[in-house]
Amino acid sequence: MALFGNAHTVDPAQAQQDYARLLGHGEQVHAAFLLIRDTILFTDRRLILVDKQGITGKKVEYHSVPYRSITHFAVETAGTFDLDAELKIWISGSPTPLQKTFTKGVDIYEVQAILTQFVAR
Repeated sequence: MALFGNAHTVDPAQAQQDYARLLGHGEQVHAAFLLIRDTILFTDRRLILVDKQGITGKKVEYHSVPYRSITHFAVETAGTFDLDAELKIWISGSPTPLQKTFTKGVDIYEVQAILTQFVAR
């Protein structure tokens, strides 16, 4: 569960600089979201999930998901008592979805629209 509305959008140009070592030649970040400590990057080629681990967050796992591998996805909007929205992404060959939680600081409809733009190519 995310804490206290700390999720927010990140300037794509800043994310491009911060994660330049992860990006391929000519790859561009189109949108980025910070979720407490984790980050989601939407590039023109793939979805990158940055998962900071441990107490200090110095250990980081990077998931690279080509858009063509996404079989389907779902968004669950926030409710009256449950203020968090969720994004679930199913990847080819995996029965369980990747799941990310967004607080009210991020418009889940915007996240869905960005993902649709790249997956539906």
